[in-house]
Amino acid sequence: MKVVLDRFEGEYAICENEAEEMIKIEKCKLPAGVVEGDVLIVDGDNIIIDRDETQKRKVRIEKLMGELWE
Repeated sequence: MKVVLDRFEGEYAICENEAEEMIKIEKCKLPAGVVEGDVLIVDGDNIIIDRDETQKRKVRIEKLMGELWE
């Protein structure tokens, strides 16, 4: 399952899954260096950062923001 890290709340990372549902993941289960906006691949207890998908999202969001201000 892929999720996007939305924010941190206490001991949890609040993430949005592909069905646009918010789920909690304990921060201690996350890989080192994870930040808000990262796309994560969750496979049971194994969680990794999908760096390619994260970069694609950032580029798409920056493009959309640029179009707003033109």
